[in-house]
Amino acid sequence: MKYRRLGRTDLDVSVICLGTMTWGKQNTEAEAHEQLDYALDQGVNFIDTAEMYPVPPEAETQGRTEAYIGTWLKARGNRDKVILATKVAGRDGPGAHIRKPTTRLNKVQIEQAVDDSLKRLNTDYVDLYQVHWPERITNAFGMAEYKHFEQDDLIPIAETLDALAGLVKAGKVRYLGLSNESPWGVMSYLAAAEKLGLPRVVSVQNAYNLVNRLFEIGNAEIAHREGVELLAYSPLAMGLLSGKYFGGARPEGARLTLFSRFVRYATPGAQTAADAYVTLAREHGLDPAQMALAYVNTRPFLGANIIGATTMDQLKMDIASIDVELSEPVLKGIEAIHRAGPNPCP
Repeated sequence: MKYRRLGRTDLDVSVICLGTMTWGKQNTEAEAHEQLDYALDQGVNFIDTAEMYPVPPEAETQGRTEAYIGTWLKARGNRDKVILATKVAGRDGPGAHIRKPTTRLNKVQIEQAVDDSLKRLNTDYVDLYQVHWPERITNAFGMAEYKHFEQDDLIPIAETLDALAGLVKAGKVRYLGLSNESPWGVMSYLAAAEKLGLPRVVSVQNAYNLVNRLFEIGNAEIAHREGVELLAYSPLAMGLLSGKYFGGARPEGARLTLFSRFVRYATPGAQTAADAYVTLAREHGLDPAQMALAYVNTRPFLGANIIGATTMDQLKMDIASIDVELSEPVLKGIEAIHRAGPNPCP
């Protein structure tokens, strides 16, 4: 395994981070524990989850993923061996059922959220606590264009950051991060931290893969200049880049077959681009999934690459991508495909 210091922290995280959003829906508790055991044995020390998980989000399963991690930590007694990240749900949207009448990023709800997460996780602190999505409506979750309209009841970023800072002061959280956030949002959190003397955010967890490289436009410069690095989620575009959906196939039991909600990866041009990347990998004797992951692993603005798997075979292949080196012809081929149809899956 390879490790990187995450931004301006003292966290040395594995470049491969274990994502968990299928646990409790597509994966059982026993399967989750098996994945955790294997990943830790391979040197993966970074685990990412969320209070909202599993996905698709449902009231009856909410929190189950964290609970599975919690039973594993309790059974293994190895909390000191892992760097644990979780998230507080943003306003409304896919987490609207978590707190009534609606989820908001205010002090009362943030404190309730972290306490509930800590209880499920069987720990008294998390290393990284992230805002899952913004309070305001912005272009996230598959929206490429920003369409502005005023919201007169927004909780200010400074108020949210102050509430999060209280968790750091209380020892419940070590570092703060964002997710599904724009360059404006990231810089607004940094400005609030500087003005108010509060902790800076250290990472931003956004989608990033061969069919969605929008992080490079704006956020990448922030990562370099401000140390707010990318935690890349969906590096295989929900499996679209693995080759199993090649030519429009929809295998039984696969995520894009089971759940029609993932329209982000069904946009015009998505299949064409994905098939081109899969073909490129096969022409060079590479596994398509490992090629896609290896590309993400080597990005200079990356903090960690969040993989997710529903089977042990997938998990083993994904983790092994850390040892895959892409040749110059492969990298040139990737850039040629990208230029021909950039970012079809924003």
